[in-house]
Amino acid sequence: MELSQLNHFKQQLISQRDTLMASQQMAQSASEPVELDQSSVGRVSRVDAMQAQSMSVEATRLRQQQLRKITMALASIESGDYGHCQRCDEEIDPRRLAIDPAVTECVPCATQQE
Repeated sequence: MELSQLNHFKQQLISQRDTLMASQQMAQSASEPVELDQSSVGRVSRVDAMQAQSMSVEATRLRQQQLRKITMALASIESGDYGHCQRCDEEIDPRRLAIDPAVTECVPCATQQE
């Protein structure tokens, strides 16, 4: 892979990481425990709040998972292994990396896994 492509993917990963971290900080308050005092919140509102909290917790989990993938991709750039499939060690098509620069498998290996 050319150095210019590698730098481009690195910048994309850093940008995605920064966006996810900012989103994570903003969403922290939405995942706080829901107050169960029915005198201040009606039953339907409480259920809505609990559902919103549950969705926020799942979104946080997905963001953390994506952050781990990005961190691993950035580490592989530093180690010189970026852009190679973790399963077969073939080079991952740059068009695939352009869609998701944190991807770790080539199309044939990812297809086999499904």
